[in-house]
Amino acid sequence: MNGKTDARTKNSDKNLRTKRQVHIKVREFQIPPVRHGVVLGRKASIGCYAIRKALHLLMATPFVHIELDDEVISDIIVRQAVLRRFPRQELIAFVLEQVKPMMGEEEILHLEIDTEVLFDARMIDRERTENHNPETD
Repeated sequence: MNGKTDARTKNSDKNLRTKRQVHIKVREFQIPPVRHGVVLGRKASIGCYAIRKALHLLMATPFVHIELDDEVISDIIVRQAVLRRFPRQELIAFVLEQVKPMMGEEEILHLEIDTEVLFDARMIDRERTENHNPETD
């Protein structure tokens, strides 16, 4: 929720007049609250067990807990499906190299990991040609 106040005052003879503008942004609570994963700081206000329990109660998708021995980051909790396309060790390396420098140990950061797997059609066509048997087709 964003709030923004613009107060302007005009001083007349005996009256003080105030004009106030308030802008409020309201949006629906998102389910799931975690799309792909979270990175927990070592001193985060909510611990790994509580986050895992909440995700288990709110979502049917299984999450994987990755515990780290680091001075800033204590845990990564990531959707199991993400790890089928993005290897665990590469995720850990990415978080430590790219996320850790901009993270405080009291923070919890959301991860959105969009993966795309590309296949070379020429390679697939070549494999089909090599395995092509006119007698069985």
